[in-house]
Amino acid sequence: MEKAKYLEAGKIVNTHGVRGEVKIEAWADTPEFLCGFDTVYIDGQAVDLRSARVHGNFVIASLDGVENINAAMALKGKIVCIDRSDVRLPAGQVFVADIIGARVVSDTGEELGVLADVWERPANNIFVVRGRREILIPDVPEFILSLDAESGLVTVHLIEGM
Repeated sequence: MEKAKYLEAGKIVNTHGVRGEVKIEAWADTPEFLCGFDTVYIDGQAVDLRSARVHGNFVIASLDGVENINAAMALKGKIVCIDRSDVRLPAGQVFVADIIGARVVSDTGEELGVLADVWERPANNIFVVRGRREILIPDVPEFILSLDAESGLVTVHLIEGM
C-alpha cells in the first residue's frame, strides 16, 4: 500500500482571540501530539507553528503569517497536515491512514473484507470491516491478532455473533 507523504492531523474549526490564533480539532490520539511539530501543512503549503497549546480536546495555535482575526478566519475549515517523516511512532503502532483499505482475514484464513474505517471510542477503537457483511471488531489484543501496514493485512479472531 502506498503511503501518503502528508497525513491529516486535524481541522481548523475556529479562531481564538483577536491576534490570529486558530482552534484546531486534533485528530491524533491526544492533542499534545500536534503541539510537538515545528511545521504543519495547510493546502499543501508549509506553515511554521510558532506556538501551540492544548485547550481541552483542541489545540490553540499561532501560525506564521497569520497575524489577526481576519487572517485566522480565512483558515476556518482547513485541514491541517503533518509530514510523515517528522513522526517517530513507538514500535507496534501505525497510522490509521496506513491501514484503511487493508485486507482483513480471520485466524482461520477466511477473507472478511477490507478495513473501511476506524471509529475512535473512549474505551478502545472499533475496526469497521466491510465485505459480504459489515463486521465491527474492537481494537483489543483478543480480536486484533496482527496488523501489518506494509503488506496491508490485518488478521483477526472472531467469536460467535461477530
